[in-house]
Amino acid sequence: MARSTARKTQSDGWVCTECGWTTAKWVGRCGECQAWGSVVEKGAPKLTDVTSTVPVSRAVPIGQVSEQAADRHLTGIGELDRVLGGGLVPGAVVLLAGEPGVGKSTLLLDVAAKWAGAGRRTLYVTGEESAAQVRLRAGRTGALATELYLAAETDLGTVLGHIEQTEPSLLVLDSVQTIGTAEADGSPGGVSQVREVTGALVRVAKRRGMAVVIVGHVTKDGTIAGPRTMEHLVDVVLAFEGDRHSGFRMVRATKNRYGPADEVGCFEMTDAGIVEVPDPSGLFTSDHADPQPGTCVTVTMEGRRPLLSEVQALVAPSTSEKYPRRTTHGVENGRVAMILAVLERKAGLPLSARDVYVSTVGGARITDPSADLAIAVAVASATIDRNFPTRVVALGEVGLAGDLRRVPGLERRVGEAARLGFDLAVVPRKSREAHTKVPRMHGLHVVEVSTVAEALSVLDLRRGRSGSAN
Repeated sequence: MARSTARKTQSDGWVCTECGWTTAKWVGRCGECQAWGSVVEKGAPKLTDVTSTVPVSRAVPIGQVSEQAADRHLTGIGELDRVLGGGLVPGAVVLLAGEPGVGKSTLLLDVAAKWAGAGRRTLYVTGEESAAQVRLRAGRTGALATELYLAAETDLGTVLGHIEQTEPSLLVLDSVQTIGTAEADGSPGGVSQVREVTGALVRVAKRRGMAVVIVGHVTKDGTIAGPRTMEHLVDVVLAFEGDRHSGFRMVRATKNRYGPADEVGCFEMTDAGIVEVPDPSGLFTSDHADPQPGTCVTVTMEGRRPLLSEVQALVAPSTSEKYPRRTTHGVENGRVAMILAVLERKAGLPLSARDVYVSTVGGARITDPSADLAIAVAVASATIDRNFPTRVVALGEVGLAGDLRRVPGLERRVGEAARLGFDLAVVPRKSREAHTKVPRMHGLHVVEVSTVAEALSVLDLRRGRSGSAN
């Protein structure tokens, strides 16, 4: 008896509404994204035999493939080109995600106008606003160009029709959650709809050699909304971050098939739109010419870019000695509590009965552990109400034993501090490369220390040497 080669079909199943993961039976928790209660009953795709077809073009040796088809084109915005790895590649699909009101539409409208201003036809499709609303914003921000075409559509088929008629070299879609198609189940923004729309745009982008930038929404916890397969389909995933109470914005690459995936671009939101900030270090430091008590500057790494950030601290007598206040802004509260305990036990600073306030300048959020020493120095300076004799940067991760751990990327950090006129850098011992033996780097005097107590001694901030605690 001949054995049948047909696969068994499956008429029903279960699917996760968050990421699209499917399973043969119901489970309470998704096996892919680990979301609870997101698995619902749905018809699973049927499995059938697939017959081979004759390819349209033959496979060729990789050395014979022309590289000119993948030449980059600059967007006209230097910070965005930096994150993309040197510009947009024809046929690339870019996903830009961010919170509502952060400035995604404003940024991409500016990108579309600059792209069209170079004589390249651009199509901007909006599903969230009317054409008149986009035109009003373009007039306010100066994003007008002859080759910039605008369409307000929510149907995928109509969008593809606009692409066939306009024949653009760049398509901006705002946003993928507002576009729907009758070929997929569910309403626009659902898992099936988003997957189908993204897949169709990827196919047309590769076929026409057209760059595509898609705007995506984020969930309340900051992750990209929609199925996780959408991030796998696109070539580049960018996260647009920023505090709505601050004008500073940051574009961060989390996936990039054509460049580095750890690069960031800096922008500032103004009344005239999004403005790139090629030198953002000054945004996170104060304008004081001389150091002030309770302040210290550190150098953090955002991707491969060094950024100067200033930490400020205030130490005051507590009204409740049993429960002193520990208030932080821009830094992790648990990390500050650990540093305060190390300062009291290893450096002899009386902090258990004092209120301590630690904050950053300019709304910066510091998560780099190398800023620990700067926090410790700022608190010690505020405790004894003494400043430094010179402009100082402090770098180092503080351990529970009061030791300092090595800092990665020290050359770039110290180079940035020297460029901005700092005189002294306090760093953990053996942070420099083996071949760097001189006590100066980039014209900046470097002092290596092993512990927090030794760092405070170098800066003359030990209790009993430069003054007494208040």
